Amino acid sequence: MSLFESWPAAFALTAVVEAPIYARALRPRPWGRALLQGALLSLPTHPLVFVWLPRVWPGTYPGYVAAAEAIAVLGEAALLWRLRVSPALLWALAANAASTAVGLGLRAPA
Repeated sequence: MSLFESWPAAFALTAVVEAPIYARALRPRPWGRALLQGALLSLPTHPLVFVWLPRVWPGTYPGYVAAAEAIAVLGEAALLWRLRVSPALLWALAANAASTAVGLGLRAPA
């Protein structure tokens, strides 16, 4: 098992990549508060896509990635909307595209 196949490491990587993007979306909150909120935004969705979905997904890996990202983007957009961030869907898409790119890059063969 590689380092990023464990949930805590994968979540930490996601938070490191997504938190600054979400912190920008959460302005004008103070930077530290926005960064913390940004890091926590994927906490409700990440276990769903990293722990639960792989256990029930019947399809291919590319299909799983697409389904996982759809769940993450829509869930995090809903949270951003509740925090009155606009455009919530675009911010969630940007953050998740960045973390997906990093994650897939780390999984790619050398």
